[in-house]
Amino acid sequence: MTGRPDAAVSKTSPVRYGGQDDAERPLGRSIKRGLLNRCPHCGEGRLFRAFLKPVDACAFCGEDMHHQRADDLPPYLVIFIIGHVTVGGYMMTDLVWNISMWAHLAIWVPITVLLAFGTIQPIKGGVIGLQWALRMHGFGGHDEDTDPGRGGPIE
Repeated sequence: MTGRPDAAVSKTSPVRYGGQDDAERPLGRSIKRGLLNRCPHCGEGRLFRAFLKPVDACAFCGEDMHHQRADDLPPYLVIFIIGHVTVGGYMMTDLVWNISMWAHLAIWVPITVLLAFGTIQPIKGGVIGLQWALRMHGFGGHDEDTDPGRGGPIE
């Protein structure tokens, strides 16, 4: 023990920022629920009503989702991930087999398109879960129309 009586307690209790009355929102669990296309709050309700259109509110717990702003980050992450997979795969196959450029196009273009369509929705759900866990863009219950630094309306 370090001589401080509260040292053992601080290692086991989570650090909470903001008001103490706020419910805990674990980051990993929220992102995982979003990746599974489930509500980050309850994990039961569906997160999307169409392919990339989130629901306005969870049908199971009623959590508002209409104010989420997962605009540019999901496509950026998809491009980043799939770019590494396809370029790495192309380079590895080109080192092993000497095939024509048309064969590479026949292999890697469909893989790229299928991976893009298969990963965009879970990644968008994960970003919504991240925003919910960090209380961003209206998920924290505070007014987004005022700038907390200046105290006035955002212009």
